[in-house]
Amino acid sequence: MKVAKDMAVKLIYRVTDDEGRLIDSSEGRAFEYLHGYGTLVPGLEKALEGRQTGDTFQVSVEPEEAYGLHDPSAVVAVPRNTLDPAVELVEGNMVETIGPYGRIELMIIKFDEETVWLDANHPLAGLTLHFDVTVGPIREAHPDEIKHRQVHPGGHHLMVSDSSYLGEEEGETADEGAGRHG
Repeated sequence: MKVAKDMAVKLIYRVTDDEGRLIDSSEGRAFEYLHGYGTLVPGLEKALEGRQTGDTFQVSVEPEEAYGLHDPSAVVAVPRNTLDPAVELVEGNMVETIGPYGRIELMIIKFDEETVWLDANHPLAGLTLHFDVTVGPIREAHPDEIKHRQVHPGGHHLMVSDSSYLGEEEGETADEGAGRHG
């Protein structure tokens, strides 16, 4: 079976920056994703297309195909007194705010007595990412996984034709209904 849209794919991976510093690794945990839905950075998803179980490869993904270039206009200076007093002012800490399209995470990049500089760029923006990847098992995704655009780990919820199933009798839970339809 090959990696293609609507396939659930398990990966073993390690990602480093240009200096070889470890950014992330799947070591000690399974990583499974639904291919073709933008779950991964575009450059890695493209490199996985057509691969098979057991394939091992390396790929370097430029910022434009990863988390984008660093945008200097996404760095803002705000008065320190506008932040919640509970915010721990430490460089690298993340703070949240609500923007016109929902929640925004910003990284504290520096501060002084009056001003805090916040960066709305993704923490990996501007970095070339170097992946070492081994493709694990590949399977066809369940229709519910495709509907939700994510892999459902074993036992996540009922895998019937529609995950909104609540059972045939009023008030019956999905788990109770599973015994009759399982």
